[in-house]
Amino acid sequence: MTLNGSNTMTIYEELLEEANNSGLVVREKALSSSDGLIYKNRIAISDRLETSVEKACVLAEEIGHYHTAVGNIVNLQDIENLKQEQKGRLHGYNRLIGLRGIISAFNAGCQNRYEVAEHLHVTEEYLQEAIDCYTGKYGDYAMVDNYIIYFIPYLGVMEFT
Repeated sequence: MTLNGSNTMTIYEELLEEANNSGLVVREKALSSSDGLIYKNRIAISDRLETSVEKACVLAEEIGHYHTAVGNIVNLQDIENLKQEQKGRLHGYNRLIGLRGIISAFNAGCQNRYEVAEHLHVTEEYLQEAIDCYTGKYGDYAMVDNYIIYFIPYLGVMEFT
């Protein structure tokens, strides 16, 4: 049971548990240059972040870096580091959003980016970053089962039979 009296955990709490089960130590602390950092098995999340949704978006990416990055990738001028940075972000986007998450939002009746972000428990900015990433990976659209997800010119989902 959570502190708020419900039996459900926030996405951030789920990610904290996932991190702990993976042997990661997560701490909220003052960070000057970013919202999150990972070093070996320690993740720092900025204490400036106000909501559990913001914290979840950052933690998902840092867990993604734990699973995908090798070595110090801080210097993003290095193309290999940039590739590893993108892999970590994609891992986070897929964990919190994913193509099936977008379909879920469509099936729940979400009509705009705000509603989709609310449905998926992410920030609108994080959702847009994921859409941009998916556009780079898939192009203008992606097909999943009997759905087509359009990324360009706007996010849209169509079901076909």
